[in-house]
Amino acid sequence: MELNWGVHDAFTLQNYGENILGARIAIPRILQLFLKYDIHATWAIVGMLYCKSKEELLSKLEDLEVPYENEAFSPKSNLWQVGENEIQDPYHYGHSLIDTIKSLPNQEIGTHTFSHYYCLEAGQRTEHFETDLQAIVQLNEEITSLVFPRNQTNNDYLYVCKKYGINAYRGNEKTWIYSPYTSKTNTRTKRMLRLLDAYVNLTGHHTFPLKSIQKEPIINIKSSRFLRPYSKQLAVLEKLRLRRIKNGLTKAAKNNELYHLWWHPHNFGKNIEENLQFLEEILKHVDYLKANYNFQSMHMRDVIDVLKIIS
Repeated sequence: MELNWGVHDAFTLQNYGENILGARIAIPRILQLFLKYDIHATWAIVGMLYCKSKEELLSKLEDLEVPYENEAFSPKSNLWQVGENEIQDPYHYGHSLIDTIKSLPNQEIGTHTFSHYYCLEAGQRTEHFETDLQAIVQLNEEITSLVFPRNQTNNDYLYVCKKYGINAYRGNEKTWIYSPYTSKTNTRTKRMLRLLDAYVNLTGHHTFPLKSIQKEPIINIKSSRFLRPYSKQLAVLEKLRLRRIKNGLTKAAKNNELYHLWWHPHNFGKNIEENLQFLEEILKHVDYLKANYNFQSMHMRDVIDVLKIIS
Protein backbone atom coordinates (compact mmCIF):
# COMPACT_ATOMS: atom_id res chain seq x y z
CA MET A 1 0.00 0.00 0.00
CA GLU A 2 1.73 3.11 -1.24
CA LEU A 3 -0.80 5.52 -2.81
CA ASN A 4 1.03 8.15 -4.86
CA TRP A 5 4.37 7.60 -3.08
CA GLY A 6 4.83 4.43 -5.12
CA VAL A 7 4.31 6.03 -8.53
CA HIS A 8 5.12 9.74 -8.21
CA ASP A 9 8.34 9.25 -10.21
CA ALA A 10 6.54 7.34 -12.98
CA PHE A 11 3.13 9.02 -13.39
CA THR A 12 1.50 12.38 -12.81
CA LEU A 13 -1.63 12.85 -10.73
CA GLN A 14 -3.34 13.91 -13.93
CA ASN A 15 -2.79 10.54 -15.63
CA TYR A 16 -2.86 8.20 -12.60
CA GLY A 17 -4.79 10.08 -9.92
CA GLU A 18 -7.97 8.11 -10.62
CA ASN A 19 -6.16 4.91 -9.63
CA ILE A 20 -4.89 6.46 -6.39
CA LEU A 21 -8.30 7.74 -5.31
CA GLY A 22 -9.88 4.49 -6.47
CA ALA A 23 -7.53 2.57 -4.18
CA ARG A 24 -9.17 4.28 -1.22
CA ILE A 25 -12.52 2.87 -2.38
CA ALA A 26 -11.07 -0.56 -3.18
CA ILE A 27 -9.21 -1.14 0.11
CA PRO A 28 -12.30 -1.43 2.40
CA ARG A 29 -13.96 -3.69 -0.17
CA ILE A 30 -10.87 -5.89 -0.48
CA LEU A 31 -10.90 -6.17 3.30
CA GLN A 32 -14.54 -7.23 3.29
CA LEU A 33 -13.72 -9.99 0.79
CA PHE A 34 -10.82 -11.09 2.99
CA LEU A 35 -13.18 -11.20 5.96
CA LYS A 36 -15.82 -13.13 4.00
CA TYR A 37 -13.35 -15.80 2.86
CA ASP A 38 -11.14 -15.79 5.98
CA ILE A 39 -8.04 -14.56 4.15
CA HIS A 40 -4.85 -13.75 6.04
CA ALA A 41 -3.00 -10.95 4.23
CA THR A 42 0.13 -8.88 4.72
CA TRP A 43 -0.21 -5.18 4.00
CA ALA A 44 3.26 -3.81 3.19
CA ILE A 45 2.73 -0.10 3.85
CA VAL A 46 4.93 2.85 2.89
CA GLY A 47 5.81 4.54 6.19
CA MET A 48 5.07 8.07 4.97
CA LEU A 49 1.38 7.14 4.84
CA TYR A 50 1.31 7.05 8.65
CA CYS A 51 1.95 10.80 8.87
CA LYS A 52 -1.06 12.91 9.83
CA SER A 53 0.27 16.28 8.66
CA LYS A 54 2.80 17.79 6.31
CA GLU A 55 4.68 19.12 9.32
CA GLU A 56 5.07 15.58 10.67
CA LEU A 57 6.07 14.29 7.23
CA LEU A 58 8.74 16.98 6.76
CA SER A 59 10.09 16.28 10.23
CA LYS A 60 10.51 12.57 9.51
CA LEU A 61 12.03 13.18 6.08
CA GLU A 62 14.57 15.62 7.48
CA ASP A 63 17.06 12.87 8.35
CA LEU A 64 16.37 10.82 5.19
CA GLU A 65 18.79 12.12 2.60
CA VAL A 66 18.98 9.56 -0.21
CA PRO A 67 21.38 10.76 -2.95
CA TYR A 68 19.84 8.93 -5.90
CA GLU A 69 21.54 9.83 -9.15
CA ASN A 70 18.03 10.31 -10.50
CA GLU A 71 16.63 12.89 -8.07
CA ALA A 72 13.06 12.14 -9.20
CA PHE A 73 13.20 8.90 -7.18
CA SER A 74 13.39 10.84 -3.90
CA PRO A 75 10.08 11.56 -2.15
CA LYS A 76 11.43 15.06 -1.49
CA SER A 77 11.06 15.79 -5.19
CA ASN A 78 7.31 15.21 -4.75
CA LEU A 79 6.75 17.45 -1.72
CA TRP A 80 5.62 20.39 -3.85
CA GLN A 81 2.28 18.68 -4.49
CA VAL A 82 1.71 17.30 -0.98
CA GLY A 83 -1.13 18.91 0.99
CA GLU A 84 -1.47 19.54 4.70
CA ASN A 85 -3.37 16.43 5.81
CA GLU A 86 -5.40 13.41 4.69
CA ILE A 87 -8.64 15.37 4.25
CA GLN A 88 -6.99 17.92 1.96
CA ASP A 89 -4.72 15.42 0.23
CA PRO A 90 -5.97 11.84 -0.10
CA TYR A 91 -3.11 11.00 -2.49
CA HIS A 92 -0.28 11.13 0.08
CA TYR A 93 -1.75 10.33 3.51
CA GLY A 94 -3.27 7.04 4.63
CA HIS A 95 -3.60 6.95 8.40
CA SER A 96 -7.34 6.30 8.32
CA LEU A 97 -6.84 3.42 5.87
CA ILE A 98 -4.19 1.89 8.13
CA ASP A 99 -6.60 2.10 11.08
CA THR A 100 -9.26 0.31 9.00
CA ILE A 101 -6.85 -2.50 8.14
CA LYS A 102 -5.82 -2.85 11.78
CA SER A 103 -9.46 -3.12 12.87
CA LEU A 104 -10.03 -6.41 11.03
CA PRO A 105 -8.72 -9.86 12.00
CA ASN A 106 -5.85 -11.71 10.32
CA GLN A 107 -4.40 -8.64 8.59
CA GLU A 108 -0.66 -8.24 9.17
CA ILE A 109 0.92 -4.80 8.98
CA GLY A 110 4.25 -5.08 7.18
CA THR A 111 6.48 -2.46 5.59
CA HIS A 112 7.21 -1.28 2.08
CA THR A 113 10.06 0.83 3.59
CA PHE A 114 9.46 4.32 4.96
CA SER A 115 10.19 6.35 1.82
CA HIS A 116 9.45 3.77 -0.91
CA TYR A 117 13.19 3.19 -0.95
CA TYR A 118 14.84 1.87 -4.12
CA CYS A 119 17.52 -0.55 -2.97
CA LEU A 120 19.28 -1.05 -6.31
CA GLU A 121 19.22 2.41 -7.86
CA ALA A 122 22.48 4.32 -8.35
CA GLY A 123 23.56 6.72 -5.62
CA GLN A 124 21.96 5.14 -2.55
CA ARG A 125 24.05 3.11 -0.09
CA THR A 126 23.63 0.78 2.88
CA GLU A 127 23.69 3.58 5.45
CA HIS A 128 20.80 5.33 3.70
CA PHE A 129 18.71 2.17 3.74
CA GLU A 130 19.46 1.67 7.43
CA THR A 131 18.25 5.19 8.23
CA ASP A 132 15.04 4.43 6.35
CA LEU A 133 14.48 1.24 8.38
CA GLN A 134 15.12 3.13 11.61
CA ALA A 135 12.22 5.42 10.69
CA ILE A 136 10.00 2.34 10.24
CA VAL A 137 10.95 0.91 13.64
CA GLN A 138 10.08 4.24 15.25
CA LEU A 139 6.61 3.96 13.72
CA ASN A 140 5.96 0.33 14.63
CA GLU A 141 8.41 -1.91 16.48
CA GLU A 142 6.24 -4.97 15.80
CA ILE A 143 6.80 -5.01 12.02
CA THR A 144 8.53 -8.23 10.95
CA SER A 145 7.80 -8.45 7.19
CA LEU A 146 9.13 -6.34 4.33
CA VAL A 147 8.43 -5.98 0.62
CA PHE A 148 11.13 -4.24 -1.40
CA PRO A 149 9.76 -1.42 -3.59
CA ARG A 150 9.82 -2.28 -7.30
CA ASN A 151 10.98 -5.78 -6.22
CA GLN A 152 14.52 -4.41 -5.93
CA THR A 153 15.78 -7.13 -3.61
CA ASN A 154 19.28 -6.24 -2.42
CA ASN A 155 20.83 -9.28 -0.74
CA ASP A 156 23.35 -7.12 1.13
CA TYR A 157 20.49 -5.27 2.80
CA LEU A 158 18.95 -8.43 4.25
CA TYR A 159 21.45 -8.26 7.10
CA VAL A 160 20.32 -4.72 7.88
CA CYS A 161 16.73 -5.96 7.93
CA LYS A 162 17.66 -8.66 10.43
CA LYS A 163 19.33 -6.09 12.66
CA TYR A 164 16.04 -4.18 12.94
CA GLY A 165 13.75 -7.14 13.55
CA ILE A 166 12.60 -7.77 10.00
CA ASN A 167 12.40 -11.57 9.77
CA ALA A 168 10.94 -12.10 6.30
CA TYR A 169 10.72 -10.49 2.88
CA ARG A 170 8.98 -11.18 -0.40
CA GLY A 171 11.59 -12.43 -2.84
CA ASN A 172 11.40 -12.66 -6.61
CA GLU A 173 10.38 -15.60 -8.76
CA LYS A 174 13.32 -17.75 -9.85
CA THR A 175 13.48 -16.90 -13.53
CA TRP A 176 15.36 -14.18 -15.39
CA ILE A 177 12.32 -12.17 -16.42
CA TYR A 178 11.46 -11.60 -12.73
CA SER A 179 15.00 -11.15 -11.39
CA PRO A 180 15.58 -7.85 -9.54
CA TYR A 181 15.94 -4.94 -11.93
CA THR A 182 16.57 -1.20 -11.85
CA SER A 183 14.87 1.49 -13.87
CA LYS A 184 17.57 1.00 -16.52
CA THR A 185 17.53 -2.82 -16.69
CA ASN A 186 13.76 -3.31 -16.80
CA THR A 187 13.82 -3.91 -20.54
CA ARG A 188 10.84 -3.93 -22.87
CA THR A 189 11.49 -7.61 -23.58
CA LYS A 190 11.20 -8.47 -19.87
CA ARG A 191 8.01 -6.43 -19.51
CA MET A 192 6.40 -8.10 -22.51
CA LEU A 193 7.33 -11.59 -21.30
CA ARG A 194 5.96 -10.87 -17.81
CA LEU A 195 2.70 -9.70 -19.39
CA LEU A 196 2.46 -12.84 -21.51
CA ASP A 197 3.29 -15.01 -18.49
CA ALA A 198 0.20 -13.65 -16.72
CA TYR A 199 -2.00 -15.36 -19.33
CA VAL A 200 -0.05 -18.45 -20.44
CA ASN A 201 2.34 -20.62 -18.47
CA LEU A 202 5.77 -19.50 -19.66
CA THR A 203 7.75 -19.87 -16.43
CA GLY A 204 5.87 -22.30 -14.19
CA HIS A 205 3.64 -21.66 -11.19
CA HIS A 206 6.42 -20.71 -8.74
CA THR A 207 4.91 -22.68 -5.88
CA PHE A 208 7.31 -23.95 -3.24
CA PRO A 209 7.35 -26.20 -0.15
CA LEU A 210 8.02 -24.77 3.29
CA LYS A 211 11.17 -26.88 3.65
CA SER A 212 12.71 -25.18 0.60
CA ILE A 213 12.46 -21.65 1.99
CA GLN A 214 15.71 -19.76 2.42
CA LYS A 215 15.92 -18.82 6.10
CA GLU A 216 19.20 -16.90 6.33
CA PRO A 217 19.85 -14.13 6.86
CA ILE A 218 16.05 -13.72 6.85
CA ILE A 219 13.16 -15.76 5.44
CA ASN A 220 12.49 -15.45 1.72
CA ILE A 221 8.77 -15.93 1.03
CA LYS A 222 9.05 -15.75 -2.74
CA SER A 223 6.46 -14.30 -5.05
CA SER A 224 4.38 -16.72 -7.12
CA ARG A 225 2.26 -14.32 -9.13
CA PHE A 226 1.49 -10.60 -9.49
CA LEU A 227 -2.26 -10.11 -9.78
CA ARG A 228 -2.40 -7.83 -12.80
CA PRO A 229 -5.35 -5.45 -13.00
CA TYR A 230 -8.26 -5.80 -15.39
CA SER A 231 -7.58 -4.39 -18.85
CA LYS A 232 -10.38 -3.50 -21.25
CA GLN A 233 -7.98 -4.07 -24.14
CA LEU A 234 -7.27 -7.62 -22.94
CA ALA A 235 -10.73 -8.43 -21.57
CA VAL A 236 -11.14 -11.29 -24.03
CA LEU A 237 -8.22 -13.02 -22.23
CA GLU A 238 -9.66 -12.78 -18.70
CA LYS A 239 -10.50 -16.49 -18.53
CA LEU A 240 -6.87 -17.31 -19.32
CA ARG A 241 -5.62 -14.97 -16.60
CA LEU A 242 -7.97 -16.52 -14.04
CA ARG A 243 -7.10 -20.07 -15.08
CA ARG A 244 -3.38 -19.27 -14.78
CA ILE A 245 -3.82 -18.28 -11.12
CA LYS A 246 -6.28 -21.07 -10.26
CA ASN A 247 -3.94 -23.70 -11.71
CA GLY A 248 -1.08 -22.38 -9.59
CA LEU A 249 -3.21 -22.41 -6.44
CA THR A 250 -4.40 -25.94 -7.19
CA LYS A 251 -0.84 -27.16 -7.68
CA ALA A 252 0.14 -25.63 -4.34
CA ALA A 253 -2.85 -27.17 -2.53
CA LYS A 254 -2.34 -30.66 -3.95
CA ASN A 255 1.39 -30.69 -3.13
CA ASN A 256 1.24 -28.94 0.26
CA GLU A 257 3.15 -25.95 -1.11
CA LEU A 258 2.92 -22.17 -0.82
CA TYR A 259 1.50 -19.81 -3.42
CA HIS A 260 2.25 -16.12 -2.88
CA LEU A 261 -0.14 -13.75 -4.69
CA TRP A 262 0.39 -9.98 -4.50
CA TRP A 263 -0.73 -6.64 -5.93
CA HIS A 264 -1.06 -2.94 -5.05
CA PRO A 265 -4.44 -1.50 -4.03
CA HIS A 266 -4.01 1.17 -6.71
CA ASN A 267 -3.98 -1.63 -9.32
CA PHE A 268 -7.67 -2.00 -8.38
CA GLY A 269 -8.26 1.77 -8.40
CA LYS A 270 -9.64 1.77 -11.94
CA ASN A 271 -12.23 -0.75 -13.15
CA ILE A 272 -12.90 -1.44 -9.47
CA GLU A 273 -15.91 -3.71 -9.99
CA GLU A 274 -14.15 -5.89 -12.56
CA ASN A 275 -11.06 -6.22 -10.36
CA LEU A 276 -13.03 -7.09 -7.23
CA GLN A 277 -15.14 -9.62 -9.10
CA PHE A 278 -11.96 -11.24 -10.42
CA LEU A 279 -10.48 -11.34 -6.90
CA GLU A 280 -13.62 -12.98 -5.54
CA GLU A 281 -13.40 -15.70 -8.20
CA ILE A 282 -9.88 -16.43 -6.93
CA LEU A 283 -11.04 -16.48 -3.31
CA LYS A 284 -13.92 -18.83 -4.15
CA HIS A 285 -11.35 -21.22 -5.58
CA VAL A 286 -9.22 -20.87 -2.44
CA ASP A 287 -12.33 -21.76 -0.42
CA TYR A 288 -12.78 -24.88 -2.54
CA LEU A 289 -9.13 -25.86 -1.99
CA LYS A 290 -9.50 -25.32 1.76
CA ALA A 291 -12.42 -27.73 1.85
CA ASN A 292 -10.86 -30.40 -0.37
CA TYR A 293 -7.11 -30.25 0.29
CA ASN A 294 -6.78 -28.64 3.74
CA PHE A 295 -5.31 -25.57 2.03
CA GLN A 296 -4.69 -22.63 4.36
CA SER A 297 -4.45 -18.87 4.03
CA MET A 298 -1.38 -17.34 5.68
CA HIS A 299 0.15 -13.91 5.82
CA MET A 300 3.93 -13.54 6.01
CA ARG A 301 4.08 -13.56 9.81
CA ASP A 302 2.05 -16.80 9.84
CA VAL A 303 4.73 -18.37 7.64
CA ILE A 304 7.42 -17.15 10.05
CA ASP A 305 5.55 -18.73 12.97
CA VAL A 306 5.07 -22.06 11.17
CA LEU A 307 8.77 -22.22 10.30
CA LYS A 308 9.66 -21.64 13.95
CA ILE A 309 7.53 -24.61 14.93
CA ILE A 310 8.93 -27.07 12.36
CA SER A 311 12.58 -26.00 12.56
